[in-house]
Amino acid sequence: FKAPSTDHPALYRDLLRTNRVHWIAEEPPAELVREKMMECNFRFRHQMALVPCVLTLNQDGSVWVTLVKPARAITPGQFAVFYKGDECLGSGKILRMGPSVYTMQQGKNREESPKKEEMDKIEPAT
Repeated sequence: FKAPSTDHPALYRDLLRTNRVHWIAEEPPAELVREKMMECNFRFRHQMALVPCVLTLNQDGSVWVTLVKPARAITPGQFAVFYKGDECLGSGKILRMGPSVYTMQQGKNREESPKKEEMDKIEPAT
């Protein structure tokens, strides 16, 4: 998929879903079980800065990850690794992503819808 620029809103997402998470110390963390959600940090590339997020536990052991601010170039197949402070909590493979920031903006400005040729450039082929 080719976006018009490296900073295009189509590259940014703030919601993703993992497969069943492999938890390291607690399976899953007590707070996540009790509250059904938990604040922590996450990264999906080795040296990237940690991103604050909220995990929501699904019945199958997978999680929805809601990022405090959208992150660039998250891709299915990458691993989401979760941290509380310096402690690595666990990881899960990214399966699905929510709509891009671009898609969300389009929803907000329906009346100024983009031309078809612009859409062809930015919509990922599935």
